[in-house]
Amino acid sequence: MRTHKRSRTKGKISFSKFFQAFKPGDSVAVVRELAVPFGYRNKFQGRTGKVLAKRGSAYYVEIRDLNKPKRYSIKPIHLKKIEEIK
Repeated sequence: MRTHKRSRTKGKISFSKFFQAFKPGDSVAVVRELAVPFGYRNKFQGRTGKVLAKRGSAYYVEIRDLNKPKRYSIKPIHLKKIEEIK
C-alpha cells in the first residue's frame, strides 16, 4: 500500500484520470490518488468491483466485502478500468 508519492509527482494530478468516463457494468479497481482526499479506509486500496451508475461527478461502485456486496460512491480519479478476460 502506498503511503506517499515520489518527489517528482508530489501534488500533481492527472487530468485524464480526473475526467475519465465509465459505463455501467465496467469492471474497475480502486487505486487511491494520494494527492486527493479519499474519504474511505485504506482497506479499499486494490479492491475490484462493478460500476453501477454515475451520480454527479462520482461513480456508484459495488464492491464485495467478505462476500457481501456493498456500494460506494467514488470519484473517478481513484478508479482504474480493468479489462475482462474472455
